[in-house]
Amino acid sequence: MNFDLLKRLCETPGVPGREEPIRALVVEALTPLTDTLTLDTMGNVIGLKRGSGNGPRVMLAAHMDEIGFLVKYIEEKGFLRLQPLGGWDPRTMVAQRVYVHGFAGETLLGTLMPAARPIHLLTPEELNKPPRIEEFFVDLGLPGEEVKKRVEIGDAVTMARTAERVGNNVVSKTLDNRVSVFVMIEALKAVGTHACDILAVATTQEEVGLRGATTAAYALEPDIGIALDVTIANDYPGPAEQDQITKLGGGAAIKIMDSSLLCHPKLVRHFRDVAEKHGIPYQLEILSRGGTDAGGIQRSRGGVPSFTLSIPTRYIHSVNETACVSDIEACITLLARYLEEAGTRDYGYAQT
Repeated sequence: MNFDLLKRLCETPGVPGREEPIRALVVEALTPLTDTLTLDTMGNVIGLKRGSGNGPRVMLAAHMDEIGFLVKYIEEKGFLRLQPLGGWDPRTMVAQRVYVHGFAGETLLGTLMPAARPIHLLTPEELNKPPRIEEFFVDLGLPGEEVKKRVEIGDAVTMARTAERVGNNVVSKTLDNRVSVFVMIEALKAVGTHACDILAVATTQEEVGLRGATTAAYALEPDIGIALDVTIANDYPGPAEQDQITKLGGGAAIKIMDSSLLCHPKLVRHFRDVAEKHGIPYQLEILSRGGTDAGGIQRSRGGVPSFTLSIPTRYIHSVNETACVSDIEACITLLARYLEEAGTRDYGYAQT
C-alpha cells in the first residue's frame, strides 16, 4: 500500500468550505490518472477518465473535507473560541493540540482545552460532568494583541495529529474521509479496460450536509453514483456484538442502507457478485445513523441508482480513527473490478 500518499492526504488540512490545501494535493494526484480535470463552483475536484465507449457515466464521490472548527471569537487575552464544523464528540476533544491556520498563511500550534478548573480543585459532581463543545478554547501561548495580528474570525482550526501505521492498521485524525480519497485514486490506477466513463469527484462540504456531492451530481448527470466513505466498526470492548456494524479485517463493507439513503438493491447485488467472483473479502453494512455523499447523488434530478462502498473504521470522528490495511486494499480492488463491469447490468425497475 502506498502509505506515503495516504499519510500526505491525512495530514493535509481542509475543513468544510476551506478545502484549499487538500484540494491542491488531490489535483496533483488525480491529474496524471484522468483525461480531464476541472474544479467547480463548490470547489469539487472532478476528474474524467474516459471509457472505451457505450458505457454509463459512473460518478465516484469521496469527500475531502475533515471535521474541524472556525475561529468565532478572539478574547482580549488571546484565547480563541470555536465554531465546530461537523459532528464533534466533546469527550474526544479534551487536552488535544490543534493547528490554527491564520489568514496570512501562517500555521500556529495551540492547545485545545475546556474552560474548567484542574482536577485538584474539582468537586465529585464537577468531575463527573461531561464537557460541552462551547466550553472549549484554544491557547496559542501569545498575548492578545499578537494573536489578533496573526489570526482573525473565520480562520480554520484542525487537530494536530499525524497518520501512523499501528500493527496491521492505519491510525489518523482524518481517515474520514481521506482514506476514501486514497481508495478512489488507487482504484483509478488499478482499473483495467472499462467501457464506462469514470467521473472521479473529490467532494467538498460533506461533513456539513453532503453539499458538494449534491451540486456535482446535478451538473454531471451520472447514470450511476458510488460514494466512498468510512463506516463504523464497533468491534472493541464496550459495544454489544449486534451493534458492531462492521469489523476490522472483515473486508470491504457493502452498504445496504444508512440514514441518508437506501442503496439501490441491484447495485448492492452487483458489488456482492463482483466480490465473490474475484475472491475479495466483504461484509454487509446497515448503519442506522449517519450518511454519505450517495444520499445527495441519489436525489439528483430524476434520481440516480446509488450505492456506498465503505471502509470499516474504529473511533470515527476522533483523532484515533483506525482502519485495517487489508480492508483498504479490498475496497481498492473491489472498486476497480466493479468499474471494469459497469454497464453490464440494468439497474432499472420492470413495470408490474
